[in-house]
Amino acid sequence: MSWFLHTFWTDTLALVSIIGALLALGHLLLRHRDYRSAAFWTALIVVEPLFSPLLYLFLGINILRRSGRRYRSGMHEPWHDPVPEYPLPITDSGSCTMQEHQQLARTLDRISRFSLTLGNHLEILRNGDEAMPRMLEVIRSAQQSITLASYIFEATGIGAEFVEALSAAVKRGVQVRVMVDDAGTRYSWPPVIEALEKAGVTVRRFMPSRLILRLITMNLRNHRKILVVDGRTAFTGGMNIREGNMVSRQPSHPVHDLHFEVTGPCVAQIQRVFAEDWAFCTLEQLEGPLWFPELNATGNTSALGIVDGPDEDLEVMPAAFFAALNAAREEVKIITPYFLPNMVLMAALRLCAVRGVKVTILTPGANNIPFVGWASQTLYPELLAVGCRIYESPAPFDHSKIFLVDGVWSFLGSTNWDPRSLRLNFEFNLACHDAELCRRLAEEMDAKLAHSREITQDMLDATPVSQRLRNGFARLFIPLL
Repeated sequence: MSWFLHTFWTDTLALVSIIGALLALGHLLLRHRDYRSAAFWTALIVVEPLFSPLLYLFLGINILRRSGRRYRSGMHEPWHDPVPEYPLPITDSGSCTMQEHQQLARTLDRISRFSLTLGNHLEILRNGDEAMPRMLEVIRSAQQSITLASYIFEATGIGAEFVEALSAAVKRGVQVRVMVDDAGTRYSWPPVIEALEKAGVTVRRFMPSRLILRLITMNLRNHRKILVVDGRTAFTGGMNIREGNMVSRQPSHPVHDLHFEVTGPCVAQIQRVFAEDWAFCTLEQLEGPLWFPELNATGNTSALGIVDGPDEDLEVMPAAFFAALNAAREEVKIITPYFLPNMVLMAALRLCAVRGVKVTILTPGANNIPFVGWASQTLYPELLAVGCRIYESPAPFDHSKIFLVDGVWSFLGSTNWDPRSLRLNFEFNLACHDAELCRRLAEEMDAKLAHSREITQDMLDATPVSQRLRNGFARLFIPLL
């Protein structure tokens, strides 16, 4: 009898693994768009057909993207600006390539659901030491409305100050809406959701789910960082609300970062992105002058929002980055904490260098996710070979994200140059046309470069074999990072 049961369960397990492997392979052949990722999964399923199909179910990129679409389907229609008249509103920088700038502006306008707006102003805020006090100051002065979205929002340290300021705003009659990504709430304890609810703040988790559903959608994260006060002043960038950003307080794990205060017409676009996500979470529609007042020009920056996510905005950001690289004629500068661009962006970076464009990339030397840093180093040789310059910044970890083109275009926001940001996360960036803003951002990057180490091929050749094997192993998992 025991022999029969053993044979029965062995045969059943084998049959289930074969069926699961065939279903996964069929899905890969019919729906997977990235052939390198598809090759990775195919090899994994063929070598290990028992558990690999389950792993593909939970981490497979195509399935997750479709889950993202289903998550939002039927909830609301995505906002689309009307098609503007041409030429688009970008200021003449005096460059002989103004025609090319206008062409890139038109391309970005068609890629994004939003249109370029003229008359904006952006203020650069360095680390939490500049950003957090300024954000708290504006929250404390709010008169009508506050919307806040963050990937990570700690309940202690600087986060507790935000909870207190938001609670005070509610008590004086300000309409407050706060949204925190469900996965992001797990980075700290106690959860900020409980603290905000006790303080009387209306708060929601983005995509809260449990058990199997959470496993299937765990890579679908709202990585956007948005604060809008009275519909007139916005903050966006890559900075989470956590004590580590307060570098002057000497936290145990300090993090350098850049954030941005925004005023002008494009604030309505930032507010619109929050309103869409809020409607998705709660079905409440944020409309009217309380949330969207009339906005006047406050500066000379042309800007538009670029929304990206595994839903109706699928792979918008990599398309915008590719368009900007293709339009580059003189110089490209990139700061990113995670440098794992897809094959299309890698090819675009190489072609920039081949065309004579100066390409400079700055990424952390000691990554807070070591596996990502190891995989990144395997991409260096093909970029160095065509003349790209790569630098690694020293500790503390630098979480800044900026992308500059030809001294005029600036891309800033929440997007990293890695598969998670470019294909899975819900992200938001601003594309800005302003030579003065670009100059100030270039100065920020130059200051970081002055303390960084330039990577050369000789340095890579001198890397011990053990480290190169480790890095090569990490490279195999780039589609999942």
